[in-house]
Amino acid sequence: MLYRFLSAFFIVLVLNPAIAQGQTTVTKTSAQERIKWYHEFEQLKANSIFEALPWQFIGPTNISGRMTDVEVVVPKGENYTIYVAGASGGIWKTENEGVTWNPVFEHGMSTAFGDLALDPQNQNTIWAGTGEANIFRSSNAGAGIYVSKDAGESWEHKGLVNTNTIARVVVHPKNSEIVFVAAGGNEWTNDTERGVYKTVDGGNTWNKILYMDEMTGAYDLVINPANPDELYATTWQRIRKKWNDPRTESDYTETSIYKTIDGGKSWKKINSGLPLPQFRGRIGIDLCKAQPSTLYAFVDNYEKLEEDNKLNETEDAYGRPSSGRIKGATVYRSDDSGENWKQMSEQNSYMEGMSGTYGWVFGQLRVDPVNPDKIYTLGLYLNVSEDAGKTFKTLDGMHMDHHGLWIDPENTNYLVNVNDGGVAISYDGEHFRTFYDNLPLVQFYNVGMDMAEPFHVYGSIQDHFSFRGQVNLGEGRNSIPAVEFESAPGGEGSNHVIHPDNSNIVYSAGFYGTISRTEMNKNKTENIMPPVPEGVEKLRGQWLAPFILSPHNPGIIYHGSQFVHRSMNEGKSWEKISPDLTYNDENKKGDIPFQTIFTLSESPLKFGLLYAGTDDGRVWMTKNSGEKWTEINKGLPYGKWVSHMEASRVAEGRVYMTQNGKRDDDFAAYIWKSEDYGQTWESIKNNLPYGPCNVIREDPKNENILYVGTDYGVFVSTNRGESWETLTGNLPTTYVHDINIHTRDDIAVIATHGRGMWALDVRLLHNLDDAITSGAETSVFDIPECNLPYNMDYYDETVKKMEAPVYVKEASKINVTITDVNTTEVYSAEMDAKKGLNYFSWDLLNNGEPVKEGNYKLQISGNGFNTEKEFEVKSYQYN
Repeated sequence: MLYRFLSAFFIVLVLNPAIAQGQTTVTKTSAQERIKWYHEFEQLKANSIFEALPWQFIGPTNISGRMTDVEVVVPKGENYTIYVAGASGGIWKTENEGVTWNPVFEHGMSTAFGDLALDPQNQNTIWAGTGEANIFRSSNAGAGIYVSKDAGESWEHKGLVNTNTIARVVVHPKNSEIVFVAAGGNEWTNDTERGVYKTVDGGNTWNKILYMDEMTGAYDLVINPANPDELYATTWQRIRKKWNDPRTESDYTETSIYKTIDGGKSWKKINSGLPLPQFRGRIGIDLCKAQPSTLYAFVDNYEKLEEDNKLNETEDAYGRPSSGRIKGATVYRSDDSGENWKQMSEQNSYMEGMSGTYGWVFGQLRVDPVNPDKIYTLGLYLNVSEDAGKTFKTLDGMHMDHHGLWIDPENTNYLVNVNDGGVAISYDGEHFRTFYDNLPLVQFYNVGMDMAEPFHVYGSIQDHFSFRGQVNLGEGRNSIPAVEFESAPGGEGSNHVIHPDNSNIVYSAGFYGTISRTEMNKNKTENIMPPVPEGVEKLRGQWLAPFILSPHNPGIIYHGSQFVHRSMNEGKSWEKISPDLTYNDENKKGDIPFQTIFTLSESPLKFGLLYAGTDDGRVWMTKNSGEKWTEINKGLPYGKWVSHMEASRVAEGRVYMTQNGKRDDDFAAYIWKSEDYGQTWESIKNNLPYGPCNVIREDPKNENILYVGTDYGVFVSTNRGESWETLTGNLPTTYVHDINIHTRDDIAVIATHGRGMWALDVRLLHNLDDAITSGAETSVFDIPECNLPYNMDYYDETVKKMEAPVYVKEASKINVTITDVNTTEVYSAEMDAKKGLNYFSWDLLNNGEPVKEGNYKLQISGNGFNTEKEFEVKSYQYN
């Protein structure tokens, strides 16, 4: 009876959901707002009292991540400099051909990149287009184009903020002031920022020189080096929906190849011999520099395979049934500067599988600069053809999914490749050495924790499945080592929940909502997926489907599809305890599960008090384990993805929530608090300038402290959201997808989507909050262990200096004195202390010689204040 009543109630909401809930529709963000918010973020960062709180990179040290482009300084032999662009991890540089790498771009309006270009006239000038053009499920929006004129030492933003994806940057070979940009445009929404742009004044102003419509972006661009007024561009008509990958539609007409012979003043279509427009997906293009009249096009061909093709009977890589396979990767050649095209590739299983069902992720090829019959296609594998594209073979020894390739024009066997696992270099055109251990561009989705000693963190990594690493505090809370991670249960999109009383029991997910229970010590995994309820076609699970263990009994599991499922016996049996909590709109059902539950939380204070938020913007609460659900959307923006909900550990009616507008190209921050079970919501965004927001956590030991992870880093509030400070410290500007705080060890760990995992000692933050609350002028917190060196010959390798955390209420000059047990002064100095946390470092030397082991006293004094702290200097510690 209750279920029939709720079903009728749902129908009313679906007919007019926003009106029924008093919601408003929020539009996407303008370029002006994004610039303003970024400046506010920079100002907040500069003034943060927590700026000196140190984050520690904890790994993995044995995994790299998705990269989108590579550029190499020539000539080789005189230079060993390579630049690579991370899909969401900034720009990195090596000057020794990969032995060591250093980040040269890790702060900006976006650290997601689509393409790099070196100025042929001056290779210290680097152009960098932001926004991954592959528009993958976890791609992040760009914010225009940057240029460095000093080999990456400094960068200047050069506009095009709301292009959002830049697929190609081309610098004129003879005039450094002329640059062309192929902009794909917004990933999720229609916009007018797409097309080909040109600057003739080094990026100070831009003119759009090729534009079709609000759905058609430019996706490749190549210039004839012998005649720079001749360029070829490819356009792609597409939009990404929350429930469908980008694809062609029957009425699409604008995916084409264009040519200009006057530097972009005029263009003409050159599609003769290509598939019909409605079958043309993303197109890559390149020419042979030694024979520029020869061009190749790599087309994601949407013509259907013959009905009897065996591939039509198989599932895709994620277990989804085929709806009829397309021809996919198809190679065309022109020998008359694009006037006519001829299909070169055979229609066989090799070509049909070259890009899998994700041709729109790849779509690039390279032509050998010298040999017009040798080409490379970038797909699931790196493929090479030496007969003009008729046959191909794979080049192995690398991670899969290839997005960038550089060919040495002086030695075409020298190749540098970037893929979803890092960088690979070949000296013979066939065998590759890889760089996975010194380019930590790891794209984590989540972080789970166990209660082992030392404890482990678990996370799923885009294109690498799931891993775990140890967080070892044995060398001190300020000296957590970065470690190799090992394989763990779960897929590449998986949450992890570990039994709090038995760290051998790990719950994890596979693809789109599957769930498993693993006994690590027995190497035993069982699928515990809830059954499909009677009368339901299938369960819809998000890429990162939520499941939680009840804080009241870890044998109770809650799992989210479009329904909330509950198991009272560790997954042996399940019951459905909710109706469909989504809008369940038939028009929004496609290849990608959508209209699903994305976040679940149960109150630690009351069993059965549950909250659920969906990816289509619905928010629900039940106080009685699902017997009755109440929608609690009133006052919230309509349709915004509910990224996280957290029921308070302290107040029963209190709940926190973040929403994420990324998939509407909306970059605002949405952070909410309710004190009445969600009946009313208060925005606690306040001075936090920028989203999208991915997660909110309440500190386990201080109800006033909240942490929020956004696409710009970590923010903290010490007054329950009344105001926010950045907690970015020494972090790169990165996409923080998840935050977790270890309840025993007081260590916060963040999962970043592009820069691996990082840890923070939150006891320091607690100390800071206590000092601020007390009104103290200054305070010295616990001083970490410090050890003398083995001897002065090995000083740098063996010393553990004193690093004293010191809080100062207002910026001022302070006097620092250190005395030994005899009150003999062994060190004194004056330092400028900034407001908030400062670190005072002492090298354990007195007149250039190590002091003796024993007890010492640190004294801090200033205008009207004096404080001191005892600490111990220990002898060298043998491992």
